[in-house]
Amino acid sequence: MQVGFKLMAETFDPREIVRQAVEAERAGFDFVEVSDHYHPWLYSHGHSGFVWSMLAAAAARTDRIGLATGVTCPFVRYHPAIIAQAAATTAVLSEGRFTLGLGSGERLNEHVVGGGWPSVTIRHQMLREAIDIIRLLWSGGYHSYEGKHLTLDDARVFDLPDVPPTIAVAAGGTEAVGIAAELGDGLFATEADPDLVKAYAGAGGSGPRYGEVPLAWARDEESAVESAHRLFRFGLTGWKVQAELPNPINFEAAASSIRTEDVRDAMACGPDVRRHLEVAGTFVDAGFDHLALINAGPDVDGFFEFFANELSEPLRALTAS
Repeated sequence: MQVGFKLMAETFDPREIVRQAVEAERAGFDFVEVSDHYHPWLYSHGHSGFVWSMLAAAAARTDRIGLATGVTCPFVRYHPAIIAQAAATTAVLSEGRFTLGLGSGERLNEHVVGGGWPSVTIRHQMLREAIDIIRLLWSGGYHSYEGKHLTLDDARVFDLPDVPPTIAVAAGGTEAVGIAAELGDGLFATEADPDLVKAYAGAGGSGPRYGEVPLAWARDEESAVESAHRLFRFGLTGWKVQAELPNPINFEAAASSIRTEDVRDAMACGPDVRRHLEVAGTFVDAGFDHLALINAGPDVDGFFEFFANELSEPLRALTAS
């Protein structure tokens, strides 16, 4: 079991994100993942730094902790050739500590370049082609590629790590699970869905399985619930909503009916270790072996102390029931 920390780049400025990566290493986390967004989800977030700059700075200031994108859409806003280069450079800077999380994206971030927002079927086709291009460029030498949606013209990534980064593919349904098993090295998910993990294994997937565990730590439950509702209520709208809305104003509207009680029921809120283990345990039971903790509480340094002194040991001891 590996335990990581989700660096919410939408809720903190870039310097604070890098500081938190350093503190996460000190607290004993195995990895951190950083969201790759152009826009934040909600007005209350107020930030959205460039992930590749933050990862480079974190790589320079840490020694042991793994780094990952959680996750990058390698088409529309980017071209996969750029992601291949960015990921390779990050892997070199971190001396092999980088994992490239890839997914089919959200309109929130990708529409900004004016290229339109394809249907999910087309996005999955584009994701397949993007992974093909990234792996081609990581193999060394010059390459060209002519796909249905994406092309590459006589390109080469010159600075490559000794070992290519692991690619973990985000999935919420059977089509994306198939891509993760066939073209990826691991699975990335946001729900404790055992059927997803079973489908991944059934399709031949055998790599690490990353699950994002939502929680909110505070010294009292009510402060944790209030903070979680303010910062993470968008997460309860569901993936079909999250993938399709274009701007924070739309997410404010979509999340307006979500109550504090809804957040309390969905997340582990407060100082009770048992409640945090209960929520994390649903991911372990589902078959995930890499848990990325998302803390929507008001005190990140207090959470790091709580993790190091109270949560880490029993969390790592969890086994599927």
